[in-house]
Amino acid sequence: MAKKKTKFICQECGYESAKWMGKCPGCQAWNSMVEEFEPSAKQSSRSYVTSSLTGSKPQRLTDVESEKEPRINTTMIELNRVLGGGIVPGSLVLVGGDPGIGKSTLLLQLSAKLAEINQKVLYISGEESVKQTKLRADRLGVISPNLFVLAETDLTFIEKAIDEVNPVLVVIDSIQTVYQEEITSAPGSVSQVRECTAAFMKIAKTRGIAIFIVGHVTKQGSIAGPKLLEHMVDSVLYFEGERHHTYRILRAVKNRFGSTNEMGIFEMKELGLEEVLNPSEIFLEERSQGTAGSIVVASMEGTRPVLVELQALISPTSFGNPRRMATGIDHNRVSLLMAVLEKRVGLLLQNQDAYLNVAGGVRLDEPAIDLAIALCVASSFRNQITSPTDVVIGEVGLTGEIRRVSRIDQRVNEAAKLGFKRAIIPEKNLEGWTKPKGIEVIGIPTLERALEVALGG
Repeated sequence: MAKKKTKFICQECGYESAKWMGKCPGCQAWNSMVEEFEPSAKQSSRSYVTSSLTGSKPQRLTDVESEKEPRINTTMIELNRVLGGGIVPGSLVLVGGDPGIGKSTLLLQLSAKLAEINQKVLYISGEESVKQTKLRADRLGVISPNLFVLAETDLTFIEKAIDEVNPVLVVIDSIQTVYQEEITSAPGSVSQVRECTAAFMKIAKTRGIAIFIVGHVTKQGSIAGPKLLEHMVDSVLYFEGERHHTYRILRAVKNRFGSTNEMGIFEMKELGLEEVLNPSEIFLEERSQGTAGSIVVASMEGTRPVLVELQALISPTSFGNPRRMATGIDHNRVSLLMAVLEKRVGLLLQNQDAYLNVAGGVRLDEPAIDLAIALCVASSFRNQITSPTDVVIGEVGLTGEIRRVSRIDQRVNEAAKLGFKRAIIPEKNLEGWTKPKGIEVIGIPTLERALEVALGG
């Protein structure tokens, strides 16, 4: 009998080695190399390509007919937006997020929505029993005969259940608990995750069944397992949010059937997740007025404009090196803009601590919020109050100029809908669009001019 060969695989990045090493050369992680048996020749010859694609011949691109992908309407507007208009049959979607953030709740509610419109859904849980899933379903008010539940981790029995039910949607919670008997490594290992995901991909593509897979995340926030996992699936969704906030944000970092810039916002309540259709009103409802260091910025999340409040607190430092802390925005960008304020405007900020926050737990990472950051820092430093009916948009350059931003018309229109009276925007953005009624639009060329308009000098 031939001796089984073993190899050591990093459980963080999938790096393979013939011998054990304390530190992985691929991702520099310590104690992540685990011994696993190499698959036999029969197993290793398994093709990741679906049987429907084997034997196909090359075609001219001009001869291929363009067909619009049919989609399943989830009846959840926020989820439809992130997916690009609905669920594509035969797609494989990976959903990641911190423990307890609401991944299982979101997918159970999605299953219930589809079951209510007479679509068969199979929810497979490898972490909870059927009774536990039933308790959560009762709490969420999920009652439908079209929703099937299975507590199983063996891939062979999962495939049989999919054949018996023949659903339009399968939910796997989670991929780290599923295993194949032919593979000797433990569930959740690199080999098991890779092979099981390949099997689910084959099921999705050959049978036209949409499959949602839940993936655990590491301490760094990335999905656990090999990076190959994210390359194999059609879409990668991250469900994120602050544990002490009720709002949850669903983002697509990869989507073969839609944009990766869209964002869906949900609010976690006692009866489950509720969609937030107008996030600007939610983020601004608790805004304090008549205080320095607060300003509203119009940011774009995909095709949706979102108005949020930026807050800054500038105070004299007690140490040699002033502190720069930021929540929801890049702290390096904050340091850069404070240097521009000091050099181009003359604000002495080198002996000041700076604390910035985006209200509501949202994260903003586009350059159009630069002007708002600079103005709220200057407002707090000078202790000058900004107008509560002002909205600020613009990118700040290193020489103090205000650069144009994209989708200026959508940003200003959203501000006008919410009752803002004045919009401070880059001067280069004044032309080429129709300004809405009821709001004054002021174009400014430099940061110094912006301070004069917003703070009165």
